[in-house]
Amino acid sequence: MTDLVEQDVSAVTPSPASSSGSNSPAKSRVRSEAFARRLRARHAAERRFRLAGAAAVALAALMLVVLLGSIVAKGGTAFWEARIRLEVMLDPAEVAERNYMPLLRRALHAQFPQVTDRAGRRVLNDLLSSGAPYELEAMVAKNPALVGTTLTVWVRADDEIDQLVKGRYRRDLPESERGLSDAKIAAADALLASGALAQGFNTTLFTAGDSREPEQAGIGGAIVGSLLTLLVTMALSVPVGISAAVYLEEFAPKNRWTDLIEVNINNLAAVPSIIFGLLGLAVFLGFFGMPRSAPLVGGLVMALMTLPVIIISARVALKAVPPSIREAALGIGASPLQTVLHHVLPLAMPGILTGTIIGMARALGETAPLLMIGMVAFIVDVPHGLTDSATVLPVQIYMWADSPERAFTERTSAAILILLGVLILLNGTAVILRKIFERRW
Repeated sequence: MTDLVEQDVSAVTPSPASSSGSNSPAKSRVRSEAFARRLRARHAAERRFRLAGAAAVALAALMLVVLLGSIVAKGGTAFWEARIRLEVMLDPAEVAERNYMPLLRRALHAQFPQVTDRAGRRVLNDLLSSGAPYELEAMVAKNPALVGTTLTVWVRADDEIDQLVKGRYRRDLPESERGLSDAKIAAADALLASGALAQGFNTTLFTAGDSREPEQAGIGGAIVGSLLTLLVTMALSVPVGISAAVYLEEFAPKNRWTDLIEVNINNLAAVPSIIFGLLGLAVFLGFFGMPRSAPLVGGLVMALMTLPVIIISARVALKAVPPSIREAALGIGASPLQTVLHHVLPLAMPGILTGTIIGMARALGETAPLLMIGMVAFIVDVPHGLTDSATVLPVQIYMWADSPERAFTERTSAAILILLGVLILLNGTAVILRKIFERRW
């Protein structure tokens, strides 16, 4: 019995020759070195990938900082405007004829008694904005008791003087290359030294409509036009989009027709926005004869553009609700409609709100479709209704960017900052709402 066990052990145990051939120290060392090389290569590839990712993020952040820095540097000063202090004698005869510009010019000439020639006074007259008389007229209309008195007023300066105060003109350049005469610079410096020329907050930027004069131009009309357009867009796209999403996700039969509808909705979400502008031009303006450059037409076009986005986001939110919610509601006797309205839709509402707000933010920043329906018109007055002529903030930016005046460049950047602020506010609201109402299943 012992001999048999010894024979079995000897048969299983490898011989020294075979062991040294298959597991020799040299081959083990070679395998270890190959494994170490592969491991080092994997670690090096991982480090390169991390460095590439960090470099991409750093480059994107740098480009964003450069972009925002450039916009802020150009447009930050637009929130301030240069104003001139004048002691105006409100002559009743001049006021009765609504002749306010001579009153302002006489008050300005009084600060420069040494200037008596016509050329010098013409230079002084150019320091005032062409809209300064309207400011004085508004003061008198608000308080008629001022007539016949001497009033200290701060009126708007010309855009060239405004840019000079803000350092937009290089004083070291020759007069022919500077675009601003030495006489104007000397007069402005004299007013600055006496404290009669200073900067104040530019309320005109937020309250006025467009103007040919940069110092009188504002985005008030564009903001009201954007709000009216978004109001029409929300009133149409939100209920229609959510209703369509609920029907397609909860009630529609699964057949080739609904599949075709879903494919078309997904395709419409990727259609260039200018196509919707062409559709609005052909249908709303050409066929129905609606007014051009009206918030009503702009809202209809924006509603068509945002509708696919709202439908897709609402369907995704409805799919995220667990099936057990529907089964439990149906199990206690609720009808399919009650199940959707009382249980599924409230739970999906955070995602629906997020998609809706993002869709509205996209509509707010669109320009191309509104250009096709005529909202690029020069609008001076602030609109008061859905059918009044109006423009929107992106279109106003587009129009100012095409203006040759130096001051319009400043206002263009300021309008971009305001638009970016509104978009960030809308997207931040979407994120906050999702965090507040988010539920984990």
